Amino acid sequence: MGWRKDVVLAAGSHYVLRDMNLTGQNALVVGGGTGMGAAIALALAKEGVRVGIAGRRKDKLADVAAQADAGMIRTHEVDVASRASVQKLFEWFDGELGRLHLLVNSAGINVPRRSTAELSPEDWDRLMAINASGAFYCLHYGLPYMRKHGEGLVINICSTSGKRAAPLGGIGYNASKFAMAALGTSAGEEERQNGIRITTLFPGEVDTPIMECRPTPPTAEHRAKILKAEDIGALVVALAKLPARLHVPELIVKPLGQSFI
Repeated sequence: MGWRKDVVLAAGSHYVLRDMNLTGQNALVVGGGTGMGAAIALALAKEGVRVGIAGRRKDKLADVAAQADAGMIRTHEVDVASRASVQKLFEWFDGELGRLHLLVNSAGINVPRRSTAELSPEDWDRLMAINASGAFYCLHYGLPYMRKHGEGLVINICSTSGKRAAPLGGIGYNASKFAMAALGTSAGEEERQNGIRITTLFPGEVDTPIMECRPTPPTAEHRAKILKAEDIGALVVALAKLPARLHVPELIVKPLGQSFI
């Protein structure tokens, strides 16, 4: 892997952090058909990363791939709630692209009826199956491909709902995101001895299609003031460019106007 431009950490310091060239690396973005996952995939492809994107909807995946240079993004359908489907995804990636340098777990859902009084057991099961178990399946089947190389980066796209159990997210979504956060922390502690870094990214409000699942979807004025999917794409690229010796266990980002109390 090559290196390029130095970034000075502090005035007068002799220490520099080098910005890594990602060209030639391979990434898998799970949940890459819409929203943050799509923006992450496109941002990585612009950096020269060969990207596999996976999701449930073939047409959405194809739309994202068409926005990148030919051959930079390849697609595969997956249901992250299915262990067999996730296993097949990683087998496909290994045969199609080879070494797995970066894994981004971005698949996630929420439901409109999300309060304690309204949330159905069926929706609870869906939220946990996709948001929590889906992330675990991706680690279970993906990490062995990194361990054999003694290096790799996993970025779990969580939510500030995994840090603050506010009513806005709802009890099922909040619980699933707290589970995802604990998964990342626990796995990261175990995998550091294998040279694998796991980062849990906690975005606040981001203008993506999942907002249409709110009991009352936000107004255009509100959407204009919150984070964009491209902001998260840029953050993932920045994390991927950090040297392997540097581990960011958690990163919280939010719109300036959003409370974090």
